[in-house]
Amino acid sequence: MLVGMTTNATNADGSQVRPRRRAPAGAAVLREDVTEAIRGAVFAELATVGYARMSIEGIARRAGVGKTAVYRRWRSKLHLVLDIVSAIAVQGLPAPETGSLEGDLRMLYEVTSRALRHPVASQIIPDLQAEAARNPEIADALQKALKEGQEEVALKIVAAAAGRGEIREGLDGELALDLISGPLYWRSVVIRNPGLPKGYLGSLARATAAAIKAL
Repeated sequence: MLVGMTTNATNADGSQVRPRRRAPAGAAVLREDVTEAIRGAVFAELATVGYARMSIEGIARRAGVGKTAVYRRWRSKLHLVLDIVSAIAVQGLPAPETGSLEGDLRMLYEVTSRALRHPVASQIIPDLQAEAARNPEIADALQKALKEGQEEVALKIVAAAAGRGEIREGLDGELALDLISGPLYWRSVVIRNPGLPKGYLGSLARATAAAIKAL
């Protein structure tokens, strides 16, 4: 048979057989396990060498894939980091439901504190903050990742407290967000104190709850 010719095949009942559709030759199939390996490699590279020294070659080597696998998904390390950092904002944090404002704040602080003390996060966030001063795109992505996730859960905590009558309706949400998120981020991200005094999170939750009730 000559290349390119077709035949009119039929089934046993005489109906025509429909040819199967084939995927275009060379079509890229992006395996999810490879994508996740690359994402994990990016976090590890950021924590180890920082954004400035990070390279597509290093990411590919750590992920155990070729550079082509990375470039099929992201066209540069900037877009790769922006995509991953932006995804953090989408995930957010679970909203606590302890039944009290102080209890919700205490649980939020415990989860956030553990996340910020993680070796990877403690290296990545300060490094990206330094890069953000030079790169507006990273600055926007980092602000979104750090603010929006916290903002969503903090506003849910405030709304739940208002619904229980613990605080007044219509208080300043932005000010409440500053009170909730500011102290822990200051200690963990800005001055980068690796440890917290005994009882610190409980005291912080009580003080913050009292401050929000006073608004």
